[in-house]
Amino acid sequence: MTTLSSITQQPLRLAILLLAAGEGSRLGSYPKGLLMREGKTLIERFAKATQSFKPVEFVAVTGFHVEAIKAEVARVNLELSHKIQLIHNPHADRGQASSVRLGLETLHGQFDVLLIALSDQPEVGAAEIAQLLDQFSVRQEGKEIILPIANGQRGNPILFSRQAIQNILALPNMVCRPYMDAHEDQVHFMETENTAFVLDVDTPQDIQTFQLSKN
Repeated sequence: MTTLSSITQQPLRLAILLLAAGEGSRLGSYPKGLLMREGKTLIERFAKATQSFKPVEFVAVTGFHVEAIKAEVARVNLELSHKIQLIHNPHADRGQASSVRLGLETLHGQFDVLLIALSDQPEVGAAEIAQLLDQFSVRQEGKEIILPIANGQRGNPILFSRQAIQNILALPNMVCRPYMDAHEDQVHFMETENTAFVLDVDTPQDIQTFQLSKN
C-alpha cells in the first residue's frame, strides 16, 4: 500500500480528466472550451499549461459539439508531449455527472492523483495546478481530496487521490460531488485568495469580462 510519506518522496503521477461535454446553451449552444483568448482556445491553453506536470493520463470527455471538440483536440495534440485521449458521452444530456462517471471509468489507474477540471475556466493554468499539488503533498493523513475555496465558494479544478477514485468507482453510479458531501472528513478545504478557481464562463457577459471571442 502506498503511504503518504512514500508518495511525497517522489513526483506525483498526475492524471487529468477534462470535462468538455456541455452544450453551452446560455452562449447560444456554443462549446465553451472553444472560446478563444489571445489566439488560443481554452482547451489549448489548459492543455499546454498541464504539460510541465507530465500527466500520465489525460482524458477529455465530449458530449455536445463532439465533432468540433474532436477537431480541436486533434490539432492541439500535434503540439503536446502528453496527449489528450477523447471519450464520448452519448448521454451528455443527462448532465455533468454522467460525463464524470464515464471519465472515471475510462482511466487506467496508473496515477497517484487525479485532477478533474472544467473546460470553461479561463484563469486556471499551471500555477493553480501546482497550488493543488502542493497542498496534496503536505495534507494531513486521511485527507484524500483537495477542494479549493475562494470567496466562500467551492472551486475547480479538484484534486483526488487514487484511493478516493477507487472508492468512488466501487459504488454504482457514484460521482465526485455526492462522494465529497458524504465523506467530508476526507476533504481538505483549501482556502485561497486565488479567484481563478471560481471563475468560469456561463453568459455572453462573461465572454466580454474575460476578453474571449468565438472562433
